[in-house]
Amino acid sequence: MIRRNLKHPEVKATRYRAHGGGIAHMILDTRHLQTLMFLAHASVGPGKKLIGHADPMEEIYIIQRGRGRMQVGDEVCEVESGDAIHIPIGHFHELTNTGQEELTILVVAGLIPTQ
Repeated sequence: MIRRNLKHPEVKATRYRAHGGGIAHMILDTRHLQTLMFLAHASVGPGKKLIGHADPMEEIYIIQRGRGRMQVGDEVCEVESGDAIHIPIGHFHELTNTGQEELTILVVAGLIPTQ
């Protein structure tokens, strides 16, 4: 069993700026996982966003707290605590915090497919 949280020294050491507008930490990564690339936690302040981008792997964003606007490809919808958003491989995606409180998410990323 591997137990991690945001206070764990290995997790704290992975702090980084996520896509221009968020602060993120890798909770688990390929050092611990066999069929996933990572599990990350990110927070986005009111009025900030995770700038739109596309990734070479499948992802799931799980909204833990707050509310926002999520774009995946051409689709845009409002999201809130408890929502899970599937992001297919290579699709543009952007998350904007539209609420008055911090927006926090978990990001689950699959492995990059081999050609």
